[in-house]
Amino acid sequence: MRADIVPGAVFPDYELTDHTAKRRKLSELQGQDPLVLVLSRGGFCPKDRRQAEGLVELHREMEVGYCKLVTVSTDNLAETNEARAGIGAHWTFLSDAGRVIQKDLDIAEYTDTMHNPMIPYTIVLEPGLVVSKIYNGYWYFGRPTLEELRQDLRAVLKKCRPDWDITDAAHKAAWQRGEKDGFYPYGKSYAAVFGEQD
Repeated sequence: MRADIVPGAVFPDYELTDHTAKRRKLSELQGQDPLVLVLSRGGFCPKDRRQAEGLVELHREMEVGYCKLVTVSTDNLAETNEARAGIGAHWTFLSDAGRVIQKDLDIAEYTDTMHNPMIPYTIVLEPGLVVSKIYNGYWYFGRPTLEELRQDLRAVLKKCRPDWDITDAAHKAAWQRGEKDGFYPYGKSYAAVFGEQD
């Protein structure tokens, strides 16, 4: 992994083709939410499939917890869709068949000369693509457990959501004054999201 990709650094805003053949930037996919980015060896790998199967359940929690999940592999578009459908995933998969990320981050798995994949990493990103945690998954148990990801996301959410604890007097007073900008979702009026009067 490139030496500058460390906690606190901003992760590159790569643009790749998603499973629907649409070009997508990581920042667009992340929006204003925490993002778990899985850099995958590919659908051929049983370790990657097992990790993705676990993420299917966690993704259901992430959706209601306002967090995002993206998987990137060096698979082509057909293989990307096969892998996604094969595990029943409902999050975005990106195809990096040109190995842009593998080369830019210097994570070519040189021990696999048949598939030429990336060394698998799982990266937890704060809003703004800020690196919070990096897991090297070359060995399967280097990958984060679902509970580790839950804890990582909790730490990121506590840091980036000013309304994490709404029990304090300042939050209650702001709400009563109609000052809802400090409450999630940011950048949108509360009424537009929840159908209530401002």
